[in-house]
Amino acid sequence: MGEAVAGIVANPASGRDIRRLVAHASVFPTAEKANMVQRLLAAFAVTGVGRALVSTDLGGISAAVLLALGRGGQWPDVEFCTSDPLTGTAQDTANAVRRMVDAGASVIVCLGGDGTARVAAQACGDVPLLALSTGTNNAFPQTREATVAGLAAGLLATGQVDADLVTTRVSKLEVVTKARREIALVDVAVTMSQHVGARALWDPAALTELYCVFAEPDGIGLSSIAGQLCPSPRSSPDGVALKLGPVGVTPHVVHAPIAPGLVKPVGVRGWGVLQPGVRVDLAAAGGVIAVDGEREMELKHGESAYVELRSDGPWCVDVRSVMAEAARRGLLRTTSEREPGPERRG
Repeated sequence: MGEAVAGIVANPASGRDIRRLVAHASVFPTAEKANMVQRLLAAFAVTGVGRALVSTDLGGISAAVLLALGRGGQWPDVEFCTSDPLTGTAQDTANAVRRMVDAGASVIVCLGGDGTARVAAQACGDVPLLALSTGTNNAFPQTREATVAGLAAGLLATGQVDADLVTTRVSKLEVVTKARREIALVDVAVTMSQHVGARALWDPAALTELYCVFAEPDGIGLSSIAGQLCPSPRSSPDGVALKLGPVGVTPHVVHAPIAPGLVKPVGVRGWGVLQPGVRVDLAAAGGVIAVDGEREMELKHGESAYVELRSDGPWCVDVRSVMAEAARRGLLRTTSEREPGPERRG
Protein backbone atom coordinates (compact mmCIF):
# COMPACT_ATOMS: atom_id res chain seq x y z
CA MET A 1 0.00 0.00 0.00
CA GLY A 2 1.32 3.45 -0.93
CA GLU A 3 1.29 6.65 1.02
CA ALA A 4 -1.93 7.24 2.91
CA VAL A 5 -3.73 10.41 1.78
CA ALA A 6 -6.63 12.14 3.54
CA GLY A 7 -8.48 15.33 2.68
CA ILE A 8 -10.02 18.15 4.73
CA VAL A 9 -12.45 20.67 3.27
CA ALA A 10 -13.70 23.49 5.51
CA ASN A 11 -16.41 25.91 4.44
CA PRO A 12 -15.79 29.43 5.83
CA ALA A 13 -19.38 30.48 5.02
CA SER A 14 -21.15 27.66 6.88
CA GLY A 15 -23.31 28.95 9.71
CA ARG A 16 -23.64 32.46 8.29
CA ASP A 17 -27.03 32.46 6.55
CA ILE A 18 -30.17 34.51 7.28
CA ARG A 19 -31.13 32.26 10.20
CA ARG A 20 -28.41 34.01 12.22
CA LEU A 21 -30.55 37.14 12.00
CA VAL A 22 -33.87 35.57 12.99
CA ALA A 23 -32.72 33.06 15.63
CA HIS A 24 -30.14 32.54 18.34
CA ALA A 25 -28.19 29.93 16.41
CA SER A 26 -24.77 28.76 17.52
CA VAL A 27 -21.70 30.24 15.86
CA PHE A 28 -18.64 28.48 14.48
CA PRO A 29 -16.11 31.27 13.99
CA THR A 30 -13.25 31.05 11.53
CA ALA A 31 -10.73 30.58 14.33
CA GLU A 32 -12.52 27.52 15.65
CA LYS A 33 -12.80 25.98 12.20
CA ALA A 34 -9.07 26.50 11.74
CA ASN A 35 -8.45 24.92 15.14
CA MET A 36 -10.57 21.93 14.13
CA VAL A 37 -8.48 21.48 10.98
CA GLN A 38 -5.34 21.51 13.10
CA ARG A 39 -6.79 18.92 15.49
CA LEU A 40 -7.65 16.71 12.53
CA LEU A 41 -4.12 17.02 11.20
CA ALA A 42 -2.60 16.13 14.57
CA ALA A 43 -4.77 13.01 14.74
CA PHE A 44 -3.87 12.09 11.15
CA ALA A 45 -0.20 12.11 12.12
CA VAL A 46 -0.76 9.71 15.01
CA THR A 47 -2.43 7.18 12.72
CA GLY A 48 0.28 7.33 10.05
CA VAL A 49 -1.33 9.47 7.36
CA GLY A 50 1.56 10.65 5.20
CA ARG A 51 -0.11 13.41 3.22
CA ALA A 52 -3.04 15.67 4.02
CA LEU A 53 -4.82 17.78 1.42
CA VAL A 54 -6.50 20.92 2.78
CA SER A 55 -8.92 23.25 0.97
CA THR A 56 -8.16 26.95 0.57
CA ASP A 57 -10.67 29.72 1.17
CA LEU A 58 -11.22 33.46 1.27
CA GLY A 59 -12.46 33.43 4.85
CA GLY A 60 -9.15 32.92 6.68
CA ILE A 61 -9.29 29.23 7.63
CA SER A 62 -6.49 28.03 5.35
CA ALA A 63 -4.44 31.15 6.16
CA ALA A 64 -4.62 30.34 9.88
CA VAL A 65 -3.64 26.71 9.22
CA LEU A 66 -0.71 27.84 7.08
CA LEU A 67 0.45 30.14 9.88
CA ALA A 68 0.24 27.29 12.40
CA LEU A 69 2.11 25.05 10.00
CA GLY A 70 5.00 27.50 10.09
CA ARG A 71 5.24 27.10 13.86
CA GLY A 72 5.95 23.40 13.48
CA GLY A 73 4.19 20.42 15.00
CA GLN A 74 3.59 16.73 14.49
CA TRP A 75 1.54 16.85 11.30
CA PRO A 76 1.58 14.92 8.03
CA ASP A 77 2.88 16.64 4.91
CA VAL A 78 0.22 19.29 4.26
CA GLU A 79 -0.69 20.32 0.72
CA PHE A 80 -3.19 23.10 0.06
CA CYS A 81 -5.56 22.83 -2.89
CA THR A 82 -4.62 25.94 -4.86
CA SER A 83 -5.18 24.88 -8.47
CA ASP A 84 -8.64 26.42 -8.85
CA PRO A 85 -9.44 30.13 -8.48
CA LEU A 86 -11.49 30.88 -5.39
CA THR A 87 -15.03 32.16 -5.93
CA GLY A 88 -16.40 32.41 -2.39
CA THR A 89 -19.22 30.06 -3.43
CA ALA A 90 -20.09 26.38 -3.06
CA GLN A 91 -18.03 25.75 -6.17
CA ASP A 92 -14.89 26.10 -4.03
CA THR A 93 -15.96 23.09 -1.96
CA ALA A 94 -16.78 21.04 -5.06
CA ASN A 95 -13.46 21.88 -6.70
CA ALA A 96 -11.45 21.03 -3.59
CA VAL A 97 -13.17 17.68 -3.08
CA ARG A 98 -12.63 16.70 -6.72
CA ARG A 99 -8.94 17.62 -6.45
CA MET A 100 -8.65 15.44 -3.34
CA VAL A 101 -10.31 12.50 -5.07
CA ASP A 102 -8.00 12.87 -8.08
CA ALA A 103 -4.98 13.02 -5.75
CA GLY A 104 -5.85 9.66 -4.21
CA ALA A 105 -7.49 10.62 -0.92
CA SER A 106 -8.93 7.57 0.86
CA VAL A 107 -11.25 9.65 3.05
CA ILE A 108 -12.47 13.25 3.06
CA VAL A 109 -13.45 15.14 6.20
CA CYS A 110 -15.93 17.94 5.56
CA LEU A 111 -16.53 20.85 7.95
CA GLY A 112 -19.88 22.55 7.37
CA GLY A 113 -23.62 22.14 7.65
CA ASP A 114 -26.15 20.24 5.56
CA GLY A 115 -25.49 22.37 2.48
CA THR A 116 -21.72 21.86 2.58
CA ALA A 117 -22.12 18.11 3.08
CA ARG A 118 -24.46 17.98 0.08
CA VAL A 119 -21.93 19.71 -2.18
CA ALA A 120 -19.12 17.46 -0.95
CA ALA A 121 -21.25 14.36 -1.46
CA GLN A 122 -21.86 15.30 -5.09
CA ALA A 123 -18.12 15.52 -5.72
CA CYS A 124 -16.60 12.71 -3.63
CA GLY A 125 -17.75 9.73 -5.71
CA ASP A 126 -17.00 6.50 -3.85
CA VAL A 127 -14.45 8.06 -1.46
CA PRO A 128 -15.83 7.86 2.11
CA LEU A 129 -17.08 11.14 3.55
CA LEU A 130 -16.93 12.19 7.21
CA ALA A 131 -19.09 15.28 7.67
CA LEU A 132 -18.55 17.31 10.86
CA SER A 133 -21.04 19.90 12.10
CA THR A 134 -20.02 23.53 11.73
CA GLY A 135 -23.17 24.91 10.10
CA THR A 136 -26.55 26.30 11.11
CA ASN A 137 -28.65 23.20 10.51
CA ASN A 138 -26.67 20.03 11.06
CA ALA A 139 -29.14 17.21 10.47
CA PHE A 140 -26.73 15.23 8.30
CA PRO A 141 -23.22 16.00 9.68
CA GLN A 142 -22.01 14.39 12.87
CA THR A 143 -21.41 16.31 16.08
CA ARG A 144 -17.98 14.96 16.99
CA GLU A 145 -14.79 16.25 18.51
CA ALA A 146 -12.43 16.81 15.60
CA THR A 147 -9.60 14.93 17.30
CA VAL A 148 -11.62 11.72 17.54
CA ALA A 149 -12.95 12.19 14.00
CA GLY A 150 -9.37 12.65 12.81
CA LEU A 151 -8.27 9.42 14.45
CA ALA A 152 -11.16 7.57 12.82
CA ALA A 153 -10.46 9.09 9.39
CA GLY A 154 -6.76 8.39 9.72
CA LEU A 155 -7.27 4.74 10.66
CA LEU A 156 -9.49 4.39 7.61
CA ALA A 157 -7.09 6.21 5.26
CA THR A 158 -4.13 4.09 6.32
CA GLY A 159 -6.07 0.85 5.87
CA GLN A 160 -5.74 -0.18 9.51
CA VAL A 161 -9.53 -0.47 9.64
CA ASP A 162 -11.41 -2.07 6.76
CA ALA A 163 -13.74 0.45 5.11
CA ASP A 164 -16.31 -2.30 4.49
CA LEU A 165 -16.74 -2.65 8.26
CA VAL A 166 -17.18 1.01 9.16
CA THR A 167 -18.71 2.82 6.19
CA THR A 168 -22.31 2.82 5.01
CA ARG A 169 -23.76 3.96 1.72
CA VAL A 170 -26.59 6.29 2.64
CA SER A 171 -29.67 7.20 0.63
CA LYS A 172 -30.22 10.49 -1.14
CA LEU A 173 -33.01 12.39 -2.84
CA GLU A 174 -32.58 13.41 -6.46
CA VAL A 175 -34.57 16.32 -7.88
CA VAL A 176 -34.80 16.63 -11.63
CA THR A 177 -36.16 19.44 -13.79
CA LYS A 178 -35.83 19.99 -17.52
CA ALA A 179 -32.67 22.03 -17.04
CA ARG A 180 -31.16 20.89 -13.77
CA ARG A 181 -30.48 17.96 -11.46
CA GLU A 182 -29.73 18.30 -7.73
CA ILE A 183 -29.39 15.96 -4.77
CA ALA A 184 -30.36 16.25 -1.11
CA LEU A 185 -29.03 14.25 1.80
CA VAL A 186 -31.84 15.16 4.19
CA ASP A 187 -34.91 16.72 2.59
CA VAL A 188 -36.52 18.33 -0.44
CA ALA A 189 -39.24 20.93 0.05
CA VAL A 190 -41.57 22.74 -2.31
CA THR A 191 -42.54 26.32 -1.50
CA MET A 192 -44.96 28.72 -3.17
CA SER A 193 -42.31 31.45 -3.08
CA GLN A 194 -41.70 32.92 -6.52
CA HIS A 195 -37.97 33.54 -6.16
CA VAL A 196 -34.96 31.98 -4.47
CA GLY A 197 -34.12 35.19 -2.56
CA ALA A 198 -32.33 34.42 0.70
CA ARG A 199 -31.51 30.76 0.10
CA ALA A 200 -31.94 29.44 3.63
CA LEU A 201 -35.52 28.52 4.56
CA TRP A 202 -36.58 29.82 7.94
CA ASP A 203 -40.34 30.41 7.50
CA PRO A 204 -42.34 27.24 6.69
CA ALA A 205 -45.66 29.03 6.04
CA ALA A 206 -45.39 28.76 2.26
CA LEU A 207 -44.35 25.09 2.14
CA THR A 208 -46.62 22.68 0.26
CA GLU A 209 -44.61 19.44 -0.01
CA LEU A 210 -41.79 17.85 1.95
CA TYR A 211 -39.78 14.70 1.18
CA CYS A 212 -37.26 13.30 3.68
CA VAL A 213 -34.49 10.72 3.39
CA PHE A 214 -34.83 10.15 7.14
CA ALA A 215 -36.87 11.74 9.92
CA GLU A 216 -35.49 11.71 13.45
CA PRO A 217 -37.61 12.85 16.43
CA ASP A 218 -34.62 14.74 17.84
CA GLY A 219 -33.57 16.23 14.51
CA ILE A 220 -33.24 19.85 13.44
CA GLY A 221 -34.49 21.45 10.24
CA LEU A 222 -37.47 20.62 8.04
CA SER A 223 -37.07 16.87 8.55
CA SER A 224 -37.98 17.41 12.22
CA ILE A 225 -41.57 17.97 11.04
CA ALA A 226 -41.74 14.39 9.85
CA GLY A 227 -39.73 13.26 12.87
CA GLN A 228 -42.60 14.24 15.18
CA LEU A 229 -45.26 12.56 13.03
CA CYS A 230 -43.76 9.52 11.35
CA PRO A 231 -40.18 8.88 12.49
CA SER A 232 -37.97 7.04 10.03
CA PRO A 233 -34.39 6.05 10.98
CA ARG A 234 -31.39 6.59 8.74
CA SER A 235 -31.02 2.84 8.43
CA SER A 236 -34.41 2.49 6.74
CA PRO A 237 -34.40 2.16 2.94
CA ASP A 238 -37.67 4.10 2.83
CA GLY A 239 -38.19 7.83 3.22
CA VAL A 240 -41.17 9.97 4.17
CA ALA A 241 -43.45 12.20 2.06
CA LEU A 242 -45.64 14.94 3.57
CA LYS A 243 -48.28 17.29 2.21
CA LEU A 244 -48.25 20.64 4.01
CA GLY A 245 -50.63 23.56 4.21
CA PRO A 246 -51.60 26.65 6.19
CA VAL A 247 -52.02 26.29 9.94
CA GLY A 248 -55.71 26.46 10.76
CA VAL A 249 -56.97 24.50 7.77
CA THR A 250 -54.90 21.32 8.11
CA PRO A 251 -55.83 18.38 10.36
CA HIS A 252 -52.40 18.33 11.99
CA VAL A 253 -50.04 20.99 13.33
CA VAL A 254 -46.47 20.23 14.37
CA HIS A 255 -44.34 22.61 16.41
CA ALA A 256 -41.02 21.85 14.77
CA PRO A 257 -37.46 23.11 15.43
CA ILE A 258 -36.78 24.14 11.84
CA ALA A 259 -33.57 25.95 12.84
CA PRO A 260 -31.67 26.60 16.10
CA GLY A 261 -33.83 28.93 18.16
CA LEU A 262 -36.79 28.68 15.75
CA VAL A 263 -39.73 26.46 16.73
CA LYS A 264 -42.51 27.07 14.21
CA PRO A 265 -46.04 25.68 13.84
CA VAL A 266 -46.36 23.78 10.57
CA GLY A 267 -49.66 22.59 9.11
CA VAL A 268 -49.68 19.02 7.78
CA ARG A 269 -52.37 17.63 5.50
CA GLY A 270 -51.07 14.07 5.52
CA TRP A 271 -48.05 11.82 5.10
CA GLY A 272 -46.92 8.48 3.74
CA VAL A 273 -43.97 6.26 2.87
CA LEU A 274 -41.57 7.39 0.15
CA GLN A 275 -40.26 4.26 -1.52
CA PRO A 276 -36.86 4.09 -3.22
CA GLY A 277 -36.80 4.14 -7.00
CA VAL A 278 -40.27 5.68 -7.37
CA ARG A 279 -40.43 9.03 -9.15
CA VAL A 280 -42.87 11.47 -7.56
CA ASP A 281 -44.02 14.44 -9.62
CA LEU A 282 -43.81 17.73 -7.74
CA ALA A 283 -46.64 20.23 -7.81
CA ALA A 284 -44.11 23.04 -7.97
CA ALA A 285 -44.97 24.85 -11.19
CA GLY A 286 -44.20 28.51 -10.60
CA GLY A 287 -42.65 27.86 -7.19
CA VAL A 288 -39.25 27.12 -5.70
CA ILE A 289 -37.65 23.82 -4.71
CA ALA A 290 -35.37 23.74 -1.65
CA VAL A 291 -32.77 21.03 -1.06
CA ASP A 292 -31.48 20.43 2.46
CA GLY A 293 -33.07 23.66 3.66
CA GLU A 294 -31.71 25.92 0.91
CA ARG A 295 -33.80 27.27 -1.97
CA GLU A 296 -32.03 26.25 -5.14
CA MET A 297 -34.38 25.75 -8.08
CA GLU A 298 -36.95 28.19 -9.49
CA LEU A 299 -39.61 26.71 -11.74
CA LYS A 300 -41.49 28.61 -14.40
CA HIS A 301 -45.25 28.14 -14.77
CA GLY A 302 -45.87 24.85 -16.50
CA GLU A 303 -42.35 23.49 -15.88
CA SER A 304 -42.37 20.01 -14.37
CA ALA A 305 -40.08 18.38 -11.82
CA TYR A 306 -39.85 15.12 -9.94
CA VAL A 307 -38.11 13.75 -6.86
CA GLU A 308 -36.77 10.23 -6.40
CA LEU A 309 -35.32 8.48 -3.36
CA ARG A 310 -32.15 6.64 -4.36
CA SER A 311 -29.88 4.25 -2.48
CA ASP A 312 -26.63 5.38 -4.13
CA GLY A 313 -25.73 8.31 -1.89
CA PRO A 314 -22.22 8.88 -0.50
CA TRP A 315 -20.29 6.36 1.57
CA CYS A 316 -20.20 7.76 5.11
CA VAL A 317 -17.80 6.97 7.93
CA ASP A 318 -19.21 5.70 11.23
CA VAL A 319 -16.77 7.19 13.75
CA ARG A 320 -18.08 5.09 16.62
CA SER A 321 -17.59 1.86 14.64
CA VAL A 322 -14.04 2.83 13.65
CA MET A 323 -13.05 3.61 17.21
CA ALA A 324 -14.70 0.43 18.50
CA GLU A 325 -12.73 -1.62 15.98
CA ALA A 326 -9.55 0.21 16.98
CA ALA A 327 -10.19 -0.65 20.62
CA ARG A 328 -10.95 -4.29 19.81
CA ARG A 329 -7.72 -4.69 17.88
CA GLY A 330 -5.56 -2.44 20.06
CA LEU A 331 -4.64 -0.13 17.19
CA LEU A 332 -4.10 2.92 19.40
CA ARG A 333 -2.25 1.30 22.24
CA THR A 334 1.25 -0.06 22.75
CA THR A 335 2.59 -2.54 25.26
CA SER A 336 5.71 -1.85 27.26
CA GLU A 337 8.42 -4.50 27.48
CA ARG A 338 7.53 -5.24 31.07
CA GLU A 339 3.85 -5.59 31.76
CA PRO A 340 2.97 -4.45 35.29
CA GLY A 341 1.65 -7.29 37.41
CA PRO A 342 -1.35 -7.11 39.67
CA GLU A 343 -0.91 -4.75 42.58
CA ARG A 344 -0.11 -6.60 45.78
CA ARG A 345 -1.62 -5.48 49.00
CA GLY A 346 0.25 -6.12 52.19
